[in-house]
Amino acid sequence: MTRHFLTDLDLSPEELHQVLDLADWMRDHPYAVKALTGPQTAALIFDKTSTRTRVSFSAGIAALGGHPLVFNPGEAQLGHKESISDTARVLDRQVSLIIWRTYAQSGLEEMAEYSRVPVINSLSDEYHPCQLLADLLTVRDHLGALQGKALAYVGDAANNMANSYLLAGVNAGMDVRIAGPEGYLPAAHVISAAKQRARVTGGMVTVTTEAAVALSHADVVATDTWVSMGQEQEERTRRRVFSDYQLNAEAMGRAHDGAIVLHCLPAFRGAEITADVIDGPQSVVWEEAENRLHAQKALMAWLLVESDLADEETARAVSEVQRR
Repeated sequence: MTRHFLTDLDLSPEELHQVLDLADWMRDHPYAVKALTGPQTAALIFDKTSTRTRVSFSAGIAALGGHPLVFNPGEAQLGHKESISDTARVLDRQVSLIIWRTYAQSGLEEMAEYSRVPVINSLSDEYHPCQLLADLLTVRDHLGALQGKALAYVGDAANNMANSYLLAGVNAGMDVRIAGPEGYLPAAHVISAAKQRARVTGGMVTVTTEAAVALSHADVVATDTWVSMGQEQEERTRRRVFSDYQLNAEAMGRAHDGAIVLHCLPAFRGAEITADVIDGPQSVVWEEAENRLHAQKALMAWLLVESDLADEETARAVSEVQRR
């Protein structure tokens, strides 16, 4: 069965740790796994502009021995001259992976339904699961085990990052606190899914309008831009609505002294986060950005192995890491 990665819960708790363990190992052995040797081609489709996603996936595909085939916004016929299902049936005969940065989650679901090769959500309006693999890898690097650690996210709590922090965090057994103003909180179905997974992992879910509640004694503090792509016309309103949720020195004072700071970037200093915080000693955002490369390489190799699409050498290497 072909395995896809469309939301954070497409990995079981055990599988999540398998991918993170593999990412740890591949970071120390960057060219040891050649899951795309040939070179095989991986399609990288961008409906939205990108820096970190483009760089990390392109570099990762090359390091795995493959060739990244990049479709910039508007370059493919996908969605306007050709259906998603037809595109999937064209691509899966010629590429080994389909990686799509897009708008609607439903498009990714349709692509996966018709594709015989793994489809990876590199960002949608609802979720950003690849970013969370990098974030959890970063947290593990600094704090050790993820289980029981308190993660606070403050700001626009109705966006894809808040959704993924909630789902991926509880999948790792973390105490996840999401804070945002009324009208900007996670959708009910996301909260319900998080609570259901938390019952399995021992994680905890808190959704609140009080930033102080989320931040209290947090081990990890995260935020994201207040103005996502397509919301530029709302900037003035959003800056006013989210002003009490800025990640600044006062906010960090509510967290643990050794708390680390995450931001998926791009960041707007003086808006959702102040310069002294993002450039300060608690910030690990640059490691977090680098870890996109390592986490996504591991994810691609893992998906190919689990889909029975990897060569024997790759399957053996992944299996050996899992046995450690």
